Amino acid sequence: MRDDDDAAPGQGYEGEEEEEEPQQQQHKKQSNTLTLWGNMKTMNLNSLLLTNIQSSTYFKVQLYELKTYHEVIDEIYYKVNHLEPWEKGSRKTAGQTGMCGGVRGVGTGGIVSTAYCVLYKLFTLRLTRKQLMGLINHTDSPYIRALGFMYVRYVLPPADLWSWFESYLEDPEEIDVKAGGGLVMTIGEMLRQWMSKLEWFSTLFPRIPVPVQKQVRAYS
Repeated sequence: MRDDDDAAPGQGYEGEEEEEEPQQQQHKKQSNTLTLWGNMKTMNLNSLLLTNIQSSTYFKVQLYELKTYHEVIDEIYYKVNHLEPWEKGSRKTAGQTGMCGGVRGVGTGGIVSTAYCVLYKLFTLRLTRKQLMGLINHTDSPYIRALGFMYVRYVLPPADLWSWFESYLEDPEEIDVKAGGGLVMTIGEMLRQWMSKLEWFSTLFPRIPVPVQKQVRAYS
């Protein structure tokens, strides 16, 4: 398979070796560093989902062995086949009462999905702008792209959502987001939903700023 992170725009051409001034080099370094938002430990995930990720054998053993961005991309390519937070049929919430009863995203747990484990792994790598662009523009799998967009949705400042998603709102590539299959949408449809709704299956995205909501409504 091919990794496309080197195809990010504005990164220059191979063979350019002109020496840059220290100030220019510092500016380039800063521009490639993403400003993260929210809780730097939880990735803004709900506590039940985070606990299940951190305690899963898959995250602690298999993903721990992956040390590079390119290795994680390969893992997405071969292992991720939906975007739900839990594997199909693994999470039971029926009959709950008290604080957890009826609260979306809170339950007795289950088998946390490969997608969300890998998403949290990406968070631990602290992606650069170039790496994130490499994910969302990847050509080998829509799930590689989707996890890049999901990283934006959870980790980057909500006020920046529009600037990250706008160019992709009519993206026609299709992806099946449901565990077990059966819910196909385009990348564009998925992103419009992520900017207009907090609910994503049995969990919640971070809140959307009012100005972004207005932009989405105006676009629609």
